[in-house]
Amino acid sequence: MKKLIIFLLMILPLGVFAQEMKVAIVNSQEIMSVMPEITAMQETLKQMNDKYAGEMKTMEDEWQKKYADYIAQQDSMTENIKVRRMQELQDIQQRVDNFTQVAQQDMSKKQQELLAPIQEKLRAAIKAVGDEKGYTYMLDNNPGIVLYTGNSAIDATPLVKAKLGLK
Repeated sequence: MKKLIIFLLMILPLGVFAQEMKVAIVNSQEIMSVMPEITAMQETLKQMNDKYAGEMKTMEDEWQKKYADYIAQQDSMTENIKVRRMQELQDIQQRVDNFTQVAQQDMSKKQQELLAPIQEKLRAAIKAVGDEKGYTYMLDNNPGIVLYTGNSAIDATPLVKAKLGLK
């Protein structure tokens, strides 16, 4: 009896390894590029960028005007006024630099905020296809990550596109 139990424990792992592993690849970049949510995200980011660009243009125009005034009047200014005007120009430049930094951070944050639900939707579709087809692993066919794809690898990209209702 003891030998039988030991024998069963020894061959049990062989049964696990004997099961066929089904591996599929998915090109998530290709799928995301045709998702309508990506187009909507890009439009939202473009509108946000246009607003920031408009504000930046206003600030730059203000700097240009003050600088032109300074250059035109510098010969007739007293030293004290020159120093004050130079300080104003430096302050405006500092505001422009700060605004640029904050705008870039806001744009990045908004992009991440808009992209998260799209990525989650894609992950859910990939998981659903994997569950339906019984794949053991589904790898992203991203160049630089998957080094080799053999002839027997299954491309599940069309299945995930169909799950998302994409062509």
